[in-house]
Amino acid sequence: MSIRDWPETERPREKLLANGAAALSDAELLAVFLRTGVAGLSAVDLARELLSAFGGLRSLLSADVERFCAAKGLGRAKYAQLQAVLELSRRHLAEELRREGVLRDPGSTRRFLQARLRDETRELFGMLLLDNQHQVLAFEVLAIGTINAAAVYPREVVKAALRRNAAAVIFAHNHPSGVAEPSAADRELTERLITALRTVDIRVLDHVIVGEDCVSFAERGMM
Repeated sequence: MSIRDWPETERPREKLLANGAAALSDAELLAVFLRTGVAGLSAVDLARELLSAFGGLRSLLSADVERFCAAKGLGRAKYAQLQAVLELSRRHLAEELRREGVLRDPGSTRRFLQARLRDETRELFGMLLLDNQHQVLAFEVLAIGTINAAAVYPREVVKAALRRNAAAVIFAHNHPSGVAEPSAADRELTERLITALRTVDIRVLDHVIVGEDCVSFAERGMM
């Protein structure tokens, strides 16, 4: 049965317009994106099959172009559309972070860092740069590494902070393994960077590690 033959209150698009996107299941949201199904499958049925095949929404969204395009009902046009949607989401979160302020809304900080770093296959080390009111000036990636390491140099971190005229910073990096627990090397690097930035009167407010979840050094009492 086509979705057009469903009761209006059950159709994903109409349901979204009436109740908001949060009211939809993963399959219903994906069906809105897909717009149409394939022979014998409605858009919702196709969405359910795709979620099952990929093992969930996150795996589908982070699939590379070859795996994505090989799936039933997908292709390069859909891949391009999805990447555009994901980038719009990241930019929206970045704007929200700049507008609301990092200290007034730590949740926005985490959402932005997770959207930016969680699905990277290599380790990235970045820094949120803040002014003296702790409003976000920018986010800069300072190092890109292998699957489990990124070389970070205190001198480059100091130069980046001074270039933006930052008064404070928040460090962030991802663990591609998904395990966000800080390593001994993470703790040692954080101390080195705190010491380097202290010489130019720039405060380090936190170091957030992004995996399946986020771990905050500040919340753990590690700095």
